[in-house]
Amino acid sequence: QVQLVESGGGSVQTGGSLKLSCAASGGAFSTWNMGWFRQAPPKEREFVAGISRTGETTYYGDSVKGRFTISRDNDKNTVYLQMNSLKPEDTAIYYCAARRSSNVAVTTDLYGYWGQGTQVTASS
Repeated sequence: QVQLVESGGGSVQTGGSLKLSCAASGGAFSTWNMGWFRQAPPKEREFVAGISRTGETTYYGDSVKGRFTISRDNDKNTVYLQMNSLKPEDTAIYYCAARRSSNVAVTTDLYGYWGQGTQVTASS
């Protein structure tokens, strides 16, 4: 059974940084495309970043380009999200997701496995 467990969330001031981690288990991590999404109620869950199986290809949502970096360590079965220059509008619950496919996806319906989420709060 695939399990994804996020960690690293917290509260920071505007302009601060956080690094999220997502530890995966229950499958062949190196064969999964991974993504980070976020949701701030009442908004819908939105794509933040995605990374291919090998880490060679990455994608970012427009609102985080240049500030966030996604990476992965297949030896540790972990994907990361480095978040810099945080803004109040980045405040949300951040979710890790896995997709058993050869392509990175940017929509929630194409990911089959999800973590429980971790809260990120950026305040001025």
